[in-house]
Amino acid sequence: MDLEKKTAEKPLSERTDEYLWDKSGEPNPEILRLETLLTRFQHDRPAPVFPEIVPGARRRSFPVRLRWLMASASMAVVALLVMMAVVIYRNNQIPFAVAGWNVSRQVGSAHISSGLGQVLETDKRSRVTLRDEDVGQIDVDPGTRLRWLNKRDDLEWMVLDRGTIHALIWAPPGQFVVDTPSAMTVDLGCAYTLQVDSSGAGLVRTSLGWVGFKLNGRESFIPAGAACRTRPKVGPGSAYFEDASANFIAALARFDFDDTTPEQRATDLAVVLNESRNRDALTLWHLLSRADPSQRLLVYERLRLLAPPKAGVTQQGILRLDRSMLDQWWNELGFADISIWRHWERSWSATNRAVGPK
Repeated sequence: MDLEKKTAEKPLSERTDEYLWDKSGEPNPEILRLETLLTRFQHDRPAPVFPEIVPGARRRSFPVRLRWLMASASMAVVALLVMMAVVIYRNNQIPFAVAGWNVSRQVGSAHISSGLGQVLETDKRSRVTLRDEDVGQIDVDPGTRLRWLNKRDDLEWMVLDRGTIHALIWAPPGQFVVDTPSAMTVDLGCAYTLQVDSSGAGLVRTSLGWVGFKLNGRESFIPAGAACRTRPKVGPGSAYFEDASANFIAALARFDFDDTTPEQRATDLAVVLNESRNRDALTLWHLLSRADPSQRLLVYERLRLLAPPKAGVTQQGILRLDRSMLDQWWNELGFADISIWRHWERSWSATNRAVGPK
């Protein structure tokens, strides 16, 4: 304490800070006080001895296998980041157009050709959504090949070679047409699913509105809840509601596409007629033009019981397939107005005569 007193009495100009470094100078009273307070925390063990650091020794201290594993892990992380970036890019890429349709969504990889008659092909894992604000939306399933033909007037015309599309169309009836190897699908204001297999056979299922199926002079009309099959060189079969009995549907398919003898056709027609319900008048109306002349009367009688025609539709006219009477009876079934289809047919025929198919 005497030292502290003496130090405090010395002028500040005569004091030195050397005490802080080697204790050779005059100490400051405050420093002495702090030393006294901190004495109890003083370390009294010998300092540890560290090995000499030799340049390059740290690198050699890691085993070769450990260094290889660390490098491999780094490369794997980089590869994973690259893959994630690619996936994010593919699933969030900027929309582009195919034949005037915007690709609003794409999952997986799809091949799209350029130039006239563009082709869209999806692989086994990819899906594409196409949208045209003036026409509608098309969802393209995996394994599908869809081709665009040249537009003619206001007609949107494409070809489904294989695969499945789901179409929701808000364009005016008759302006959206999808060709297949076995029939032409004409939208009449609807939503539907169209499938084509590797043989060219097709199936259309309608969920809203109705669809027209056509090949040469063979026609089918498919309202909501109904389906229709088609085969190459034959064309569309008879439309049917999918809640019909299994026997009804199986017999109808054989009658439309497989039966080759009068006996087979008579047997399957009998099954269809016997199991038909009121709403199956849809199918029987189609069978009028598909049954043999000798069987047509049977179809007429059963249809007349299920949906009696109004005045103007006669047995004689139906048996000779008078189109005006058939159209009138169709309109009375309550599914749709067939005049929409007839109007489209006239417009289509006029366009074909003017420019021919392309």
